[in-house]
Amino acid sequence: MTSVPTPIPSRTQFVLEGIKHRILTGQLTPGQALVETELAAQFGVSKTPVREALKTLAGTGLVVMSQYKGVTVRMVDADMAREVYDVRLLLEPEALRRTVRRGSSLDAARDALTRADDATDTAERSLANREFHRALYVSCGNPLLGRMLDEVRDQAALVSAVAWAADPSWEREASEHREILRLALGGDADGAARALHAHIASFVERAFPEVQGEVQGEDGQA
Repeated sequence: MTSVPTPIPSRTQFVLEGIKHRILTGQLTPGQALVETELAAQFGVSKTPVREALKTLAGTGLVVMSQYKGVTVRMVDADMAREVYDVRLLLEPEALRRTVRRGSSLDAARDALTRADDATDTAERSLANREFHRALYVSCGNPLLGRMLDEVRDQAALVSAVAWAADPSWEREASEHREILRLALGGDADGAARALHAHIASFVERAFPEVQGEVQGEDGQA
């Protein structure tokens, strides 16, 4: 029987993932210019896949394209944090509530939590953190809801990267993750949703105190 070869990532995808990784781990900082020729040399490709990757990253909100300034890593400020985290607060707790009520498996969330605890550097921990949160909503039963949350994942991770660089708070968040998972595994859909809401809200308020009281409340009120 002929084996099917493993697909090789396209050059554009390779560059896309490489640039994203550098942004989300702080190697490329907010406001930093992204020069096509330099990136092409670093990744060993032509400028075309770099240009395509940057267009995709602009679409996800990680970079900004300007006629005058060229391409730069998106700046993170209170306005951006407010927008991104308001969306998460509106959608993510409800998605988790549905995941629990459907009895969906949370093995991926448990595994991500273990990887975060065992992480040896910021990059590993950040990736595990993103995987934990995605595992809470991806099986909510509404693919559109999952895709909407996927669309803000990278921007939320950029906010987190900036916040963690200023004030590492991994241990507190890990403890909150364990409590969220405990409630979810116990079948307490509403309790897990409330714990997740509090977790997301407290993080953005610690990182950007100026947004306190302006993000969406659990009762739907600002």
